[in-house]
Amino acid sequence: MGPKWPKKLVGSTTALVTGAVTVLTLSACSTEEAGGGSGSQSGSSAVPTPTTPARTGPAPAAIPSVRDWQPVRGPGWEPSKYTRVVADPDGPLADEAKLLARELKVPFAGGAAHTADVELALDDASKEGREGYELRSRNGQVKISGSADAGVFYGTRTLLQSVRARGGVADGVVRDEPDRPQRGLMLDVARKHFSASWIEERIREMGDLKLNQLQLHISDDQAFRVESTSHPEIVSKPRLTKKQMRSIVELAESRHITVIPEIDSPGHLGAVLKAHPELQLKDESGTPTEGAIDISNPDAAKIIDDLLREYADLFPGKYWHLGGDEYLALAKRDPDASYPQLAKKAREEDGRDAGVQDLATSWLNDRAEVVREEGKTPQVWNDGVHEDGAVRPHRDRQIAYWTGREAGERNPVEFLKEGWKLINLNDEYLYYVLGQPNNFTYPTGRRIYEQWTPAVLRGTKPVPKSLSGPKHIPGGRFAVWCDQAGAQTPEQVATGIRMPLRATSQKLWNPEKPALSWEDFKKLGAGVG
Repeated sequence: MGPKWPKKLVGSTTALVTGAVTVLTLSACSTEEAGGGSGSQSGSSAVPTPTTPARTGPAPAAIPSVRDWQPVRGPGWEPSKYTRVVADPDGPLADEAKLLARELKVPFAGGAAHTADVELALDDASKEGREGYELRSRNGQVKISGSADAGVFYGTRTLLQSVRARGGVADGVVRDEPDRPQRGLMLDVARKHFSASWIEERIREMGDLKLNQLQLHISDDQAFRVESTSHPEIVSKPRLTKKQMRSIVELAESRHITVIPEIDSPGHLGAVLKAHPELQLKDESGTPTEGAIDISNPDAAKIIDDLLREYADLFPGKYWHLGGDEYLALAKRDPDASYPQLAKKAREEDGRDAGVQDLATSWLNDRAEVVREEGKTPQVWNDGVHEDGAVRPHRDRQIAYWTGREAGERNPVEFLKEGWKLINLNDEYLYYVLGQPNNFTYPTGRRIYEQWTPAVLRGTKPVPKSLSGPKHIPGGRFAVWCDQAGAQTPEQVATGIRMPLRATSQKLWNPEKPALSWEDFKKLGAGVG
């Protein structure tokens, strides 16, 4: 028995559209036309040749859907007792091959590929980018190739999902690559503790969905959640140990996911301030300002920089998120009058025309310099990047755009016209906030799937097309915020974000309007596992 294709898609001789995929049906193609002549070999006498009647089938069942599918007539491929996953045991794809072999419950082998096998190979001539791949199924064999290991890994995800949903893949050629290079999940582990095993399950889920970034918000007013040797006094219980974090990072790397830490400052530092009340920002009346550190005190910068340097090796990825949002000193009608110590420090450092906003900008500039020295690209929240002022934000950072409602907000078009790169975390669609405070509602996924694209940065309207491409908006993340930590259990969070995360994955891989209805997409989501 061959793979179970939907009956309405079997044997068609017309053009089809499956998911967001253009399907061109080819009749009576040769092996070379299907690509089977490249690297395909007949099996040994112990391996049977396919006997299922020739037919054309649909694109592989996968989320995100493949972007280009060219079917050919053939029996299709499904794993059998003869199947192996084949790659160079000493080559760069050995880990990807071993993982797929474990998942398919078949052997891993080196040498030449035979009938029934899945072969993984690098191809320097591939026209897809480093995250792109080609999947060829023909004559009972599958070959997945790409210019880099990340792309080949994503090809294995497409194959694995289709096996889960349909038992195998039809014969044909997939050519696939993402539209956006940054595709991820942001998880607030500060307000709510998530176990290492729970986070690792999300990483496996993300890998299957071809998401490549996990941002961990590890500090906030409620808690600081990662073990520290430089400042153990600030760490909360429960917390993640460095050993656990290394395992999380290692697993993420095996799925081609970068873990991005976020130590938010100069606001959202309540947990640090509990251990260091001498650094608490107070207004002119002596009233503490919630979560805000006194950025006129040199010791404030030292403790944050100690942590940034301590964790640089623990999080070896390219990016570091510095926060910068909701520094409540700037929410005052007259910050300079409310915080004379900040205004004085600003004038001393940046001239007589400088004020509290300039001191806050200098703070983030200095923290960005610290992580840049560690080889990281800094990212910050949009309301931490201010216009005008005596001090300008350095351009060595990317902006995570989440809101147009906070103090200091700016229209995303302004940032884009100035040449900033924006990462889309639009709170209208991509914010899953526990307890649903401040008029937030849990995303169902349907609005993301049907209405949102990376170009919709604020509210519901996209930015102009000339400013909406990957060069301007490299990608986005679905965000889980735990404002009311007890509102859901970790298991409820995992269930609640399941379809929204799949919808986000689909629209970051291919922002075009999907051909599948939402109901069909949900059914596909249930099938691919």
